[in-house]
Amino acid sequence: MSFHYNKILIIGATSGIGEAYAEKLIQDGKQVIIVGRRKDRLDAFVSKHGQERVEAIQFDIKLLNQIPKFALDVTNAHPDLDCVLLNAGIQRAFNFLKPETVDLSILDEETLTNYTAFIHLTLAFIPHLQKQPGDTSLIYTSSSLALIPVVQCLNYSASKAALHHFLLCLREQLADGPERIKVIEIFPPAVQTELHDDIKNGRAIGMPLVDFVKDSWAKLVHGDDQIAVGMVEAVFNGFEKLRSGMFFKGVQRPT
Repeated sequence: MSFHYNKILIIGATSGIGEAYAEKLIQDGKQVIIVGRRKDRLDAFVSKHGQERVEAIQFDIKLLNQIPKFALDVTNAHPDLDCVLLNAGIQRAFNFLKPETVDLSILDEETLTNYTAFIHLTLAFIPHLQKQPGDTSLIYTSSSLALIPVVQCLNYSASKAALHHFLLCLREQLADGPERIKVIEIFPPAVQTELHDDIKNGRAIGMPLVDFVKDSWAKLVHGDDQIAVGMVEAVFNGFEKLRSGMFFKGVQRPT
């Protein structure tokens, strides 16, 4: 079974999960537009797969005031874009027991990258997706830490929890529209990528990337909109389903 969407924009595609998804989508015969800050990696990916299958755009999502133009440029060049995958993220450790070691500029950058920029990007691409004649989707790489935080990565955990709550509500709001925009949230466990480079031997932590892609891909193709992977499944199928159920019972959609 193939992935449901045909032209996918992947934001945060120069390494790790984003790059692995781009590879998988190309193997599936899809057209892919990859976005990232590191031009050398973007160029290498295009060189590997060919310009007929992938386009690369260098962009830093932290430049919030440039996001509307970025989205407009992308959608003007690709009027048939039907899926946006937001994957960019950074993870840092902070110790508030030693306040002199906490760099608030780094903390702010983490919140900006993991949460605030995602909100700006979501708002910028919704008008385009609403105009498409077929099904469209917004896909977000979340985290197991959105459900159960880790002490040393307290701000990362908080940013992912904020994103999770935002997406629960966004899914309900968009469900009322005449256009079908599917909101998909992926909950990875720790995965062996450079996200953990702030930790000694961080790339050896967690689930092998190839196993994560295999597991999550099957659920993406199946059409799931909340995708818990690996050890996160037990957490999600336990208290998170109960908590989400309480949310759905109290949903009051805007009119």
